[in-house]
Amino acid sequence: MNLLTVFGLFAVTAMVICYALEQRHALFTLAFAFSCVLGSAYGFLQGAWPFGVVELIWSGIAVRKWFKLKSTSAVRGDE
Repeated sequence: MNLLTVFGLFAVTAMVICYALEQRHALFTLAFAFSCVLGSAYGFLQGAWPFGVVELIWSGIAVRKWFKLKSTSAVRGDE
């Protein structure tokens, strides 16, 4: 297993863990977005640019979701 494969495994594992924990706290949604960026970097580095593009899109969706969660929790006073 080379270093790039280890990086990809880390990125995808982080995505799965953060996705599974999203309901616990909004920061897991932000961490999911960051891990999608890592997954995107892996995709581009590996030469699978469609995977890289899709992961960037998922990252943007997750950041938007995080902003919505933050604004909702601020209105409710959960912060």
